[in-house]
Amino acid sequence: MQYRFLGKSDLAISEIGFGCMSLGKDDADTTRLLHHAVDQGINFFDTADLYEHGQNEITVGKALRQKRADVIIASKVGNQWNEDGSSWSWNPRKEYILATVEGSLKRLQTDYIDLYQLHGGTLEDPIDDSIAAFELLKQQGKIRHYGISSIRPNVIREYVKRSHIVSVMMQYSLLDRRPEETCFPLLQDNHIGVLARGSVAKGLLVNKPAAPYLNYTTEDVAAAAAAIRAHSNTARDTAQTALRFVLQQPVVSSAVVGIRTVAQLEDALRAVQAPALLPEEIAALQQAVPANTYDQHR
Repeated sequence: MQYRFLGKSDLAISEIGFGCMSLGKDDADTTRLLHHAVDQGINFFDTADLYEHGQNEITVGKALRQKRADVIIASKVGNQWNEDGSSWSWNPRKEYILATVEGSLKRLQTDYIDLYQLHGGTLEDPIDDSIAAFELLKQQGKIRHYGISSIRPNVIREYVKRSHIVSVMMQYSLLDRRPEETCFPLLQDNHIGVLARGSVAKGLLVNKPAAPYLNYTTEDVAAAAAAIRAHSNTARDTAQTALRFVLQQPVVSSAVVGIRTVAQLEDALRAVQAPALLPEEIAALQQAVPANTYDQHR
């Protein structure tokens, strides 16, 4: 496993991050799966208080309790479940963040969260108050670093300008190159790491039939998947090629992959062992479909 520092932080995280959102409900199976991931070199695990009304944090905390010194745990805050539990509302207020972290710490069975992320964001938020909450939590030792999970360029710009975020989690793949236009250069210039999700575009780049995706037509998606296949071989399968395309962006610290089974874990692990894409291969992939750009929140 290769490791990269997350932006300007002291967190050296595995190139493949373990996205915990899809974990099953059997604690014994989950513990074996997460321990196997740690044994194979994965040290970055991402969850959120939103997932399963906090149950996902409980599952992760229980499984990693005995491995705490060897792992980097990330969680998220900002989505508040409504009273009936059927939906949630956005709440980035300082007092909410400061209160909610206590529940995450308890569920995760830890004294600190390595990376605490704002789970969204809008320009209408009390941004300075949200930042103040994260800074206070750092001073109190309850979190080591903080970041945001957002695809909105205008929100990302404000946090880059006004805070000490070390990371931005955002969607990125051959079928979603929107971050390349402004976000990647801005984040790289400010030494902020990208946690890339959606690297295989819901499987459309790998094993699912072509279908419309974002602003791409079915034909566009088919062309992208064909390009991935064309640059795959016995040493690097299609999933590995799709992941290598993401990981070879200099600003990307880790590709966070949703993992539920041992087979999915092994597939993800093979990506870091696969041969790197040559510059001409990356160029060919980029030419397979036109790069898309954000049309909102610019």
